[in-house]
Amino acid sequence: MKVRYIAVNDNEDTDKGLSDFVPFKNLINEFMAKDTSRKIKGAFRAKFLNGERVNMMAPLGYMKHPEIKNKLMIDEETAWIVRKIFDLAFHGMGAKRIAEALMDEKVLCPGWFQYTRNGGCARFFEGQPEEKRYMWSQTYLKNILKDETYIGNTVHNRLAAVSYKNKKVVRNPQEKWLRIEGTHEAIISQEVFEAVQEQIASRRRECKNKRTQIFAGLLRCADCGWMMRYGIQSSARKQYAYYTCGKYRDYQTRGCTTHYIRYDTLYAYVLARIQHWSARAIQDEETLLRQLLSAGDRERNAAQKKQAAELKKAGKRKGELDGLFAKLYEDWAAGRITEYNFNMLTAKYQTEQSELAEKIDTLTAELDAVKQTENDARKWIDLIRQYADPTELTAPLLNALIEKIVVHQSIEGEDGEQEQEIEIFYRFIGKID
Repeated sequence: MKVRYIAVNDNEDTDKGLSDFVPFKNLINEFMAKDTSRKIKGAFRAKFLNGERVNMMAPLGYMKHPEIKNKLMIDEETAWIVRKIFDLAFHGMGAKRIAEALMDEKVLCPGWFQYTRNGGCARFFEGQPEEKRYMWSQTYLKNILKDETYIGNTVHNRLAAVSYKNKKVVRNPQEKWLRIEGTHEAIISQEVFEAVQEQIASRRRECKNKRTQIFAGLLRCADCGWMMRYGIQSSARKQYAYYTCGKYRDYQTRGCTTHYIRYDTLYAYVLARIQHWSARAIQDEETLLRQLLSAGDRERNAAQKKQAAELKKAGKRKGELDGLFAKLYEDWAAGRITEYNFNMLTAKYQTEQSELAEKIDTLTAELDAVKQTENDARKWIDLIRQYADPTELTAPLLNALIEKIVVHQSIEGEDGEQEQEIEIFYRFIGKID
């Protein structure tokens, strides 16, 4: 089929023959399109680096600042919903259960706020029953729980067009994302957000018997660090559950050893330890606080003394280098050393100075971190008081109080009985048993 091309502005017609300038015009037009695309991307990047958000709509919990362009501010009318969602996730709920909880409590969904405020999402709510305004999407909840917007960050370049010629949108790998921190006020604390991400990464699933594994994501092998795997022994007269090392399960003796522990044994031990510390927190909070602080004092004090000694030594050496630099310059100015030796020693001392400055900053930060110990201990005591005298273990309780449980390989004791060590690392305070 013959196609006739006519360009009125350029006075071109294929029936009359194209001029010799057509290929050059096409090349120039392509260069202009590419250059325009580059300039637009550059302009957006400059806005991003300046902490501006150019999104059309503000996410749930925020609203556009009425005075500052491309700036978010907290929307108090909806921010409490975001806090509730993260609180439920922090205590072990997945997106499905969170959605059910919000619908049971008749919490309005984001679409309803858009509809009542600016008429958005009208096709979803006009003429629909009242229950529609409380319908929460699991996908939307999953996106909220992973969104760094709620800790004050803005992440750009998650999606991008293939090129200025192809407008197909593809997802960029994380190394290409542009993360700008502190662009607006956070709704959720960094600690809660990171804890929720850990929960998502080790999401527990229901077994065939509809039983949720409350220890999922918490149990680790003491020797290889792999997650423990859940299993059910059904060949015995009485069915029972157990955990074994995940690496052993996959690779047998080439990977690790069994680290076998029965579910009921683990359950009873963990419940007993939590009941113990809960009772201590209720009976005498201050005594417990002193004990928690002293539990790691021996190791902490030894490490602190070593860090303080290294910091003092590094500071002293830094002062000596400053004096050596002054003397070195005087010797060079007086002609007592050659310029070659002066440059060589200068480079050597400058390298050592840089290494010392980095070491001093690291040691100072480590010593400052020790001061946070008492605050963390108080946080944990306040947390365990919320679960006063528990009679059973649940996923929310375990995830709120415990960071991880390390299971060791059982050994035969002197009396011939099997002995097995279980280490519980609590949130904020670590191992205290």
